[in-house]
Amino acid sequence: MKLVIIIPAYNEEKTIAQVISAIPAEISGVDRIRVVVIDDGSKDRTRELAEKAGALVVSHPENQGVGAAFSTGLRTALALGADLIVNIDADGQLDPRDIPHLLEPVLSGRADFATATRFANHELMPKMPAVKKYGNFMVRSIINFFTGKHFTDVSCGFRAYTRETALKLNLFGSFTYTQETFLNLVVKGVRMTEVPLKIRGEREFGKSRVANSVLRYGLKSGSIIILALRDLKPLSFFGWIGSLFIVLGAAGFTFVFIHWLLTRMTTPFQSLILVGAVFLILGLLLIVMALIADMLGRIRKNQEELLFILRDQYFRGLEKGTPDETSRKKE
Repeated sequence: MKLVIIIPAYNEEKTIAQVISAIPAEISGVDRIRVVVIDDGSKDRTRELAEKAGALVVSHPENQGVGAAFSTGLRTALALGADLIVNIDADGQLDPRDIPHLLEPVLSGRADFATATRFANHELMPKMPAVKKYGNFMVRSIINFFTGKHFTDVSCGFRAYTRETALKLNLFGSFTYTQETFLNLVVKGVRMTEVPLKIRGEREFGKSRVANSVLRYGLKSGSIIILALRDLKPLSFFGWIGSLFIVLGAAGFTFVFIHWLLTRMTTPFQSLILVGAVFLILGLLLIVMALIADMLGRIRKNQEELLFILRDQYFRGLEKGTPDETSRKKE
């Protein structure tokens, strides 16, 4: 059983070596451990210090975003023949010594995806600005509403994946990947669980490149969630919008009709008839679009099944064709 730990990093020279050195040398149920740092265009000594600490470093020529770094990390881990993949941040807020606890439900076969949660256990809840807590609450409420699940934390990057789960992921967001991952895996029926862990609420050094601006984070994450919902749940996405237009159009007609019953006149509300008609037409068109999008969504599912098979064959071919001579068990 081979575990590959991926660490996306951007200008993390003050913490990267500390994070790597804190990774357990041995984990029950795991035979080999490999650490991969994805240097996302850092301008400091992140790459140099990560290599000195014993990690394999894969670099982006320029900063592309943590979502893009995570995707690079997944591809690298699969190419190295990973049976298990753990993603952990490089900023020191997460404790690498908790990796065995995070892996336990995956290794025991109870889940195919495990994520750390900061909010399930009130005793472990970190100290963080109220605006960030509220932002996390709003985002998880949206994810829970559309997935029908009850997650307590959808933004923490400390996560464990089986090989099959990683092969199923099909992500498009470059800014972040955390919420999109939940939507992607729920739709595909992956067994998911949360593991309460103690996590620092604030970085010791520097600022988060993802959440340094709450407004920017909200806009970027919101756009990723909306696009993911459009692709993964097209019937609900377009159906809800179409239903809203139909309700508004019907409300306009109903108001004018009641006014006509009471006064036998439509004045001064004739314009509502036209507006109501436009809204009804738009609503019906969106409902038709929802049905067509749902049909295309079924085609997408078939394509993703084929993509899963091709990815599996491709990465197994890489593993066989390129022996992992640098793989090591940490000592």
